[in-house]
Amino acid sequence: MSQTSAEHKPPHHVTVTITVNTKPVKLTKHRVTGLEIKKSAIAQGVAIQLDFLLTQEAHDGHPARTIADDKTITVTEHSKFTANDVDDDS
Repeated sequence: MSQTSAEHKPPHHVTVTITVNTKPVKLTKHRVTGLEIKKSAIAQGVAIQLDFLLTQEAHDGHPARTIADDKTITVTEHSKFTANDVDDDS
Protein backbone atom coordinates (compact mmCIF):
# COMPACT_ATOMS: atom_id res chain seq x y z
CA MET A 1 0.00 0.00 0.00
CA SER A 2 1.53 3.29 -1.01
CA GLN A 3 0.38 6.67 0.20
CA THR A 4 0.43 9.81 -1.88
CA SER A 5 2.96 12.46 -1.06
CA ALA A 6 0.13 14.91 -0.37
CA GLU A 7 -0.69 13.00 2.82
CA HIS A 8 2.81 13.65 4.15
CA LYS A 9 3.01 17.37 3.40
CA PRO A 10 2.92 19.70 6.39
CA PRO A 11 -0.13 21.95 6.57
CA HIS A 12 0.13 24.95 4.28
CA HIS A 13 0.63 28.07 6.36
CA VAL A 14 -1.04 31.09 4.84
CA THR A 15 -0.29 34.67 5.69
CA VAL A 16 -2.51 37.30 4.15
CA THR A 17 -2.02 40.99 4.91
CA ILE A 18 -5.18 43.10 4.89
CA THR A 19 -5.62 46.77 5.79
CA VAL A 20 -7.65 48.02 8.76
CA ASN A 21 -7.86 51.81 9.19
CA THR A 22 -4.85 52.18 6.84
CA LYS A 23 -2.70 49.84 8.97
CA PRO A 24 -1.46 46.45 7.74
CA VAL A 25 -2.88 43.45 9.62
CA LYS A 26 -1.55 39.93 9.09
CA LEU A 27 -3.98 37.03 9.19
CA THR A 28 -3.20 33.31 9.09
CA LYS A 29 -6.13 32.31 6.88
CA HIS A 30 -8.32 33.67 4.11
CA ARG A 31 -11.70 32.73 5.68
CA VAL A 32 -12.24 34.89 8.77
CA THR A 33 -15.06 36.44 10.77
CA GLY A 34 -15.50 40.12 11.44
CA LEU A 35 -14.58 39.47 15.08
CA GLU A 36 -11.36 37.68 14.07
CA ILE A 37 -10.38 40.66 11.91
CA LYS A 38 -10.95 43.09 14.79
CA LYS A 39 -9.12 40.89 17.32
CA SER A 40 -6.14 40.51 14.98
CA ALA A 41 -6.07 44.24 14.28
CA ILE A 42 -6.14 45.09 18.00
CA ALA A 43 -3.39 42.54 18.75
CA GLN A 44 -1.26 44.17 16.04
CA GLY A 45 -1.63 47.69 17.39
CA VAL A 46 -4.56 49.13 15.44
CA ALA A 47 -6.36 51.59 17.75
CA ILE A 48 -9.86 50.09 17.62
CA GLN A 49 -12.19 48.32 20.04
CA LEU A 50 -14.09 45.04 19.68
CA ASP A 51 -17.42 46.89 19.65
CA PHE A 52 -16.43 49.06 16.67
CA LEU A 53 -18.37 48.72 13.41
CA LEU A 54 -16.27 46.91 10.78
CA THR A 55 -16.84 47.93 7.17
CA GLN A 56 -15.21 46.41 4.10
CA GLU A 57 -14.38 49.22 1.69
CA ALA A 58 -15.79 49.22 -1.83
CA HIS A 59 -13.65 47.28 -4.32
CA ASP A 60 -13.80 45.88 -7.86
CA GLY A 61 -17.32 47.18 -8.44
CA HIS A 62 -18.63 45.82 -5.12
CA PRO A 63 -20.13 48.39 -2.72
CA ALA A 64 -18.85 48.89 0.80
CA ARG A 65 -20.49 46.52 3.29
CA THR A 66 -20.70 46.13 7.03
CA ILE A 67 -19.16 42.91 8.35
CA ALA A 68 -20.89 41.51 11.44
CA ASP A 69 -18.77 39.85 14.13
CA ASP A 70 -20.20 36.42 13.28
CA LYS A 71 -20.06 36.88 9.47
CA THR A 72 -17.40 34.75 7.75
CA ILE A 73 -15.83 36.30 4.66
CA THR A 74 -12.91 35.56 2.37
CA VAL A 75 -10.11 38.15 2.44
CA THR A 76 -7.20 38.79 0.08
CA GLU A 77 -4.14 41.01 0.06
CA HIS A 78 -6.37 43.71 -1.45
CA SER A 79 -9.02 43.63 1.30
CA LYS A 80 -9.41 46.97 3.06
CA PHE A 81 -11.53 47.69 6.10
CA THR A 82 -12.44 50.58 8.33
CA ALA A 83 -13.43 50.14 11.96
CA ASN A 84 -15.22 53.00 13.67
CA ASP A 85 -16.91 53.66 16.97
CA VAL A 86 -20.64 53.47 16.27
CA ASP A 87 -21.18 56.31 18.75
CA ASP A 88 -18.81 58.61 16.84
CA ASP A 89 -20.79 61.40 15.19
CA SER A 90 -17.91 62.76 13.15
